[in-house]
Amino acid sequence: MDWGKTRRARRMADLTLAAGSAALCVTVSFAQTRGLGIYPRLASPAFPTVSVEGITPWAVAGFVRFGALGVAGSALLLWRRRWPVAVAVILIVASTLVSLIPAALVALFTVASLCSARTTAAVTVLALLPLPLYLAVTVPVSALALATTVTGGVLVAAAVIWGLFLRGLHERSEHSRTQALWRAEQIRQRERESLAREMHDVLAHRLSLLSVHAGALEVNQQVTPQQVSEAMGVIRSSAHQAMEDLQQVLGVLRTPLQPQEQSPEPPQPALADLPRLLADSRRTGMHIDLDQDLARPATVPATTARTAYRIVQEALTNAHKHAPAQPVRILLRGAPGTGLTVEITNPLPAPGRPGLPGSGSGLTGLKERTVLVGGTLTAGRQGQSHHVRADLPWPA
Repeated sequence: MDWGKTRRARRMADLTLAAGSAALCVTVSFAQTRGLGIYPRLASPAFPTVSVEGITPWAVAGFVRFGALGVAGSALLLWRRRWPVAVAVILIVASTLVSLIPAALVALFTVASLCSARTTAAVTVLALLPLPLYLAVTVPVSALALATTVTGGVLVAAAVIWGLFLRGLHERSEHSRTQALWRAEQIRQRERESLAREMHDVLAHRLSLLSVHAGALEVNQQVTPQQVSEAMGVIRSSAHQAMEDLQQVLGVLRTPLQPQEQSPEPPQPALADLPRLLADSRRTGMHIDLDQDLARPATVPATTARTAYRIVQEALTNAHKHAPAQPVRILLRGAPGTGLTVEITNPLPAPGRPGLPGSGSGLTGLKERTVLVGGTLTAGRQGQSHHVRADLPWPA
C-alpha cells in the first residue's frame, strides 16, 4: 500500500469537507437572518460584526458576519481525526452563538464513528442540551422556535446514527479481516500437517534406502565395481530427491499463505507408481513378491490409490529398517463396489539383529490417513511375521 498517496487523498478529502462545511455555514447564517433556523442560538455575539460594520464598508462587514466565522469554524475539521472530541465540543458550543451547526454535525459524526460509546453518548448529550434550554428561554414558544428545536434534534440524531452505522461497518470489516487471517492460518496449519505426513512417508523411505545401500557397501568387501556403481547411483538419486523434498518443505513454511490462497499441490503418487517404488527397494537386494488382482485398476479413486501407495511405501520402509534381509509379500486385490485390500507381510528378523531406529509415527499416520478416506488399517505381529492390512473404499 502507498501510504503517501493515502495520506494525500485523506488530506484532500478533509479540505473538500471543510470547504463544503464552510459553504453550508454561510448559507445557514444567511438563512437565520431571514428568520429560518435549524439549530438553537442561545446568544448572538454582536461584537465582531458591530465593531467591523462601524469602520468598514457593508460588503466587508457582510463577509465577516456570514463568511469568516463559518470558514474559521470549518477549518477546525482538519483536525477532527486527531482530536475528535475537542473539535466537536468547541464547534457545538460555538454553534449556540454563531451558525456553525454544519461543522458541528460533521464533528459529531466523527466522534460517533471513531470514539467509544460512552464518549459518543456524552458528546451527544452536550449537542442536545441547547434544545430544551432554547425552549426554556423562548417565551412564549412560537412555532418557529419549536420547528428549530425539532430540526436540531433530528440533525444531531442523524449525525450520530450515521457515524455509529459506519463504525459498525468498519468493525465488521475488521472482524471479517481477522476471520480471514484466522482461516488462512488454519489452512496453513493443515498444509503443514499434511506436508509433515507426506515428508515422513517419502523421506523415511528414501533415507532407509540410503542406509541399506551404505551399510551393504560397508560390510561387503567383495562387491564388484558394477555393484558399487549401482549402489552409489541409488544413494545419489535418493539423496537428491530427499534434498528436493526438504527444499519444498522449507518453501512452504517460509511463504506466507494469503486468505483464500493455497500453494499448488505437487503431483501425488498412485498405484501406477508402485513398480518404480518396488524397483528402488529391489535394487537394495530386498526380495519383493507382488500379487496383484485388481478389476479395472484405472477406476480406483485418487485418494484411495494414494493411500494404498503410502501404505506400501511405509511397510517397505519398516522392512528396510527392522528386517532388511527378509522377503516381503505384497497383495493387492479388489474391485469396484467391493473395496481395495492391501496386505504386506514380511518375516520377523532374527532375535538380536539390530535395525534402524523408528518412532512408530509412520503407522500412526497411516491409520489416520486410512480413517480419513473411510477405510481401516491393522498392523502388528502375527506368529513369526509382521502383517499390515488395509481395507480401503472403492465405490462402484
